[in-house]
Amino acid sequence: MAKFKYTGTTKEGKKVSQIVTASDKYAVYSLARENGHIVTKVTEARSFSFENLINLEKINFFLSKVKQDELVMMTRNLSAMLKAGLALTRALSVIERQSKNPRMKGIMVSVQASISKGEQFHVGLMAFPKTFSPLYIAMIRAGEESGGLVEALKTISMQLERSSSLRKKVKGAMMYPSIVLSVMVILGVLMMIYVVPTLTATFAGLGTKLPTATRILIALSDFFSHNSLAILLGLILGVSGIIGFSRTELGKKIFHRVFIILPVIGNLVKQTNSAYTARTLSSLLSSGVDVITAIKITENVLQNVHYKAVLREAIIKVEKGSPLSETFIAHENLYPILVGEMILVGEETGQISGMLSELAGFYETEVEQKTKDLSTIIEPILMVVIGAGVGFFAMAMIAPIYSIGDSIK
Repeated sequence: MAKFKYTGTTKEGKKVSQIVTASDKYAVYSLARENGHIVTKVTEARSFSFENLINLEKINFFLSKVKQDELVMMTRNLSAMLKAGLALTRALSVIERQSKNPRMKGIMVSVQASISKGEQFHVGLMAFPKTFSPLYIAMIRAGEESGGLVEALKTISMQLERSSSLRKKVKGAMMYPSIVLSVMVILGVLMMIYVVPTLTATFAGLGTKLPTATRILIALSDFFSHNSLAILLGLILGVSGIIGFSRTELGKKIFHRVFIILPVIGNLVKQTNSAYTARTLSSLLSSGVDVITAIKITENVLQNVHYKAVLREAIIKVEKGSPLSETFIAHENLYPILVGEMILVGEETGQISGMLSELAGFYETEVEQKTKDLSTIIEPILMVVIGAGVGFFAMAMIAPIYSIGDSIK
């Protein structure tokens, strides 16, 4: 006989943890059933262990995070299991057992307990706002109320997958130039601190007048060498200050406006926000969510404060009886003309959800193509910047050699 520790829930949904003596793990399940408990985990209890001293399960739960891809997979699997005829609690139990993520496992156990108490599915999800967005919860609620939970879950998984794909494409397009420029700056600073001073000592011993480019390079090198700690501290404070300012209301307005008016990036920002707006509104409206609630949730999904302001204006106008298209048409500086016109056609034909879905697909394709073209545009610009930097450094180092040659002649 050995001692085992099992964790689980009672029939009322409360968490329970007990240590029992049994011949094996299978006997533990029998003892738990006799006590009216549903077992979620069984481990062998030891006289002393680090796990008994602190609750590792809770620590892992708080330290872990549910990634977007995991959420998509969970939603898709849940939809498939419900469509196959499994009860919701049974389907959640399957997801809990197959998941390797401690937070996902904990969420599934909590939601099962919530449903066992008689609460609706979306109510259980509301306890985890960092994992389930207002969009997710609103669509689940609409699916429950309309009896179309399976379709709602399927729509959510598609929405999350497309949003995640769009976000990855935009980030991927920005990643390449960011890495190249960062490496270039780091290498430049290191050369100023360690390489140029060596050459400076050589040039000083020659006693000749150095060219302007070389004197500039030496002056920069001296500044970096003698003030490296101050520069590093200033850089950290500067970056921290910019990040802090960008999170204020004024900072968001300024930075978000700059992104919109930039030559190449601005068009990408407009199309990305148009795709997010159309896809979110389409998903919510097709799930049966009312227009006002759909616009409010879409406002929360968007990050750019100027686009959020447009949607807040749309809520006020729609509440007064104005058509939704009116607001988008009035803001052609943010949303392309096609957005307002397509919504107008959808309102006239009664197919606004379908029109928004087509609009979202169009702009998602446009963003995908733009991100591919962006790398093509940025590459020659980066080559010019890198070439100019390397050329200046080379000229500054080679020019004194020619000056020495001329003085010898």
